[in-house]
Amino acid sequence: MTENENIINDEQVQPIVEQTNEETPVVETPQNESLEEEKEEKKEAKAPRVKKEKPVVNPDDFDWNAVGKKHDGYSDSDRSKLEAIYDNTLNQIGDHEVIDGVVVAKNSREIVVNIGFKSDGVIPVSEFRYNQNLKVGDKVEVYVENQEGINGQLILSHKKARILKSWDRVNEAFEKEEIIQGFVKSRTKGGLIVDVFGIEAFLPGSQIDVKPIRDYDVFVEKTMEFKVVKINQEYKNVVVSHKALIEDELEQQKIEIIGKLEKGQVLEGTVKNITSYGVFIDLGGVDGLIHITDLSWGRINHPEEIVQLDEKIKVVILDFDDNKKRIALGLKQLTPHPWDALDENLKVGDVVIGKVVVIADYGAFIEIAPGVEGLIHVSEMSWSQHLRTAQDFLKVGDDVRASVLTLDRDERKMSLGMKQLIPDPWANVKERYPINSKHTATVRNFTNFGIFVELEEGVDGLIHISDLSWSKKIKHPAEFTKVGEQIEVIVLDLDEENRRLSLGHKQLEENPWDVFEDIFTVGSIHSGTIISMSDKGVIVSLPYGVEGFAPNRHLKKEDGSNAKVEDTIDFKVIEFSKENKKIILSHSRIHEDIAFAARTVENEGKDAAAKSTKRAVKLMNENLERTTLGDLDVLVDLKSDLEAEEKKASKKKTAKKAPETTEETATE
Repeated sequence: MTENENIINDEQVQPIVEQTNEETPVVETPQNESLEEEKEEKKEAKAPRVKKEKPVVNPDDFDWNAVGKKHDGYSDSDRSKLEAIYDNTLNQIGDHEVIDGVVVAKNSREIVVNIGFKSDGVIPVSEFRYNQNLKVGDKVEVYVENQEGINGQLILSHKKARILKSWDRVNEAFEKEEIIQGFVKSRTKGGLIVDVFGIEAFLPGSQIDVKPIRDYDVFVEKTMEFKVVKINQEYKNVVVSHKALIEDELEQQKIEIIGKLEKGQVLEGTVKNITSYGVFIDLGGVDGLIHITDLSWGRINHPEEIVQLDEKIKVVILDFDDNKKRIALGLKQLTPHPWDALDENLKVGDVVIGKVVVIADYGAFIEIAPGVEGLIHVSEMSWSQHLRTAQDFLKVGDDVRASVLTLDRDERKMSLGMKQLIPDPWANVKERYPINSKHTATVRNFTNFGIFVELEEGVDGLIHISDLSWSKKIKHPAEFTKVGEQIEVIVLDLDEENRRLSLGHKQLEENPWDVFEDIFTVGSIHSGTIISMSDKGVIVSLPYGVEGFAPNRHLKKEDGSNAKVEDTIDFKVIEFSKENKKIILSHSRIHEDIAFAARTVENEGKDAAAKSTKRAVKLMNENLERTTLGDLDVLVDLKSDLEAEEKKASKKKTAKKAPETTEETATE
């Protein structure tokens, strides 16, 4: 046996010798005292643990040379000092406290955390899934559930520690606009659920990225950085945003890039988005817009005809706004303007051939060379004067021959005309449309004062409303004809300088008022039908298509009632004006005249005279209605017949009266 083994054996034996030393008194404890001590120990175990103040020991006061050397035993004072020094190396912790710890070990299932206690705590790695970058040496917050578990192990929880401090932590991050980390737990309607400090926060789909995200599932179970953008204190709701971080970063890049921008500078960018009105270009952190008009010198229908998505192109900076941070870019400006290559010999009056690229109501744009366009106004498409649109003449894609009307190379503008290539219909209009010549025209449109008609393409004329009819009073031309119908006209006047034709329709017939003057004499009676009524009177339709007017005071019938619309009754002409084409009528004047005539007849012949008068009036009306423009002489014969009948009636009355007188004399 070696010397070291002898020493070990001696040290192992020594405590036993000391325990059996006779100098050490052995105290026998009664059984009842042992039971009482056990009860006291149980009471102490049940009682709440109270922290004891540990004595502060200065290690320099201890004799460290004696430590580790062979000796019979430590004195009570030395033992107490050693215990105090060991206890000072440990943290003073209690159950249900939140303290900071340091990760000392890590594997796929557990995280070992040192909190400065006599033993380390083990926490499941699932509690740190929000932080995939956790490594040894990182500080973490832990909750002390129990200093000694069933197995004597220190029990810690990181999840509970986060929950206890999470709300204060979230509010602090919101106030300081701090960037925090969170774990995307799952997808929900309209966004994602994120674990932030143990609290479930909502990440809207619009706040995931600066560009639209279609598949949210790719972000599930990933750790991302966020900013707290909204907190509802009442319902404990938290809204976070990842887009805000990207925007802040892009904003800084944008400021740096814009600070270096200059108008006319050529940059390379990537086509980021294509819209109907233009193309967005990523210039490396800042976006610029190429308007559709700045993509090509020629006309295009959609930007996709020029560029494709994700294509890298060179662009020139046209303008930018420091305040709104908008950048206007151009693509066509990198190539020469087509007007610079336009034929120098082209001049006003030349004929060009082009294709219709744009149609508007006011005209059509004709491309005569790539990027060189001219406008044909609708007024230059036809010699016609009535209103039309460019769509009536052309459509997109049509090939057109036109004459150059104006040419401005500095302003890069050109106006063209189509009608100049066909003869002007007004060149010899006097020969084709002399005054008093008759023609057939097409009704084009109405106005309150007349009708516009077209005699041929480019030659229009006006029929005034007063020249439509001799006999009818027309309030609006639409009562007389319709748009598109054919109408016979006669040329009344011609103004070649102002390109105006005055036409008439009623002049195709003789003026019937020359004849009406003999038919509708004042005092004559005619049958008429009331066709309309106004505040002042009624319009009466008379024979031969002429109309008369009867005031309201002349509409009273013999029974006291007033005539109404659609009544056909007799009217007496009380006024006739050939110049004004006016006939004033009265119905009440007829029976008023009859009553007056009856009162002048003797009492005994009153009935006979009245009947004779009525019969005479009736006979006169019948004869007048049968009268035509060619047999007016009948009126003279009718007058003679009436006079003969009156004489006969007078003789009969005298004959009847004579016998009566004789009988009376005899009786007397």
